[in-house]
Amino acid sequence: MGQIYLVRHGQASFGTANYDQLSELGVEQAQLLGNWFADCGLRFDRVVTGGMIRHRQTADACMAALPEALRPQTDWLSDVGFNEYDHHEVLLRHRPDFVDPIAVKDFLARSENPKQVFQKIFELAMMRWMGGEHDADYGEPWPVFRARCIAALQRLLESAGASQKIVVFTSGGTIATLCQHLLELPDRQTAELNWSLVNSSMTKLLYQPGKVTLSYLNNYAHLELLGEKHSVTYR
Repeated sequence: MGQIYLVRHGQASFGTANYDQLSELGVEQAQLLGNWFADCGLRFDRVVTGGMIRHRQTADACMAALPEALRPQTDWLSDVGFNEYDHHEVLLRHRPDFVDPIAVKDFLARSENPKQVFQKIFELAMMRWMGGEHDADYGEPWPVFRARCIAALQRLLESAGASQKIVVFTSGGTIATLCQHLLELPDRQTAELNWSLVNSSMTKLLYQPGKVTLSYLNNYAHLELLGEKHSVTYR
């Protein structure tokens, strides 16, 4: 039976002009994951990344923490099918005044509970995107994004060996959507699952011919080992 580890990227640079970069903490989270893989003696047959910078940076930091004997011997693959949805577009269609990331940061700084305020705004933005009534407003409507993610997983399964261990560095929305596909979750629950996925967390799938199952979801034991609350992030 084969194994696929879906890894959410480390903390990105929220509130900056370029979100698609790991923060210093994001790099550390990825390194801690690599240490955890090493402690478990995991040897991956294949490494796959989405096409985003934060995916590759997470993979680089994580795999660099592995001893040479555990590093994959094959070239890494990149599949943009594992890319995240355009969160910036999703937000702007709901709040056009949020066109400037710095303006968003300033707006939140004026709020008593900025995390809660942003969470509520983005929840409404997601519901608009997933609702189906405004599909024409988006470059990639929700049904198209969902189909893209599922197609990426299917391509991976079709090319995978019978008992390989594969690690995929991707994003929270992609992982939540693949879990929806496997567990037949409603859209609302899928969005809620997305909020709960921790940066650098692992979601493990088991596969065999004609069948894929969820083994575990949102494992971040490598961060809990630190015993430091700041190491667990969601953006």
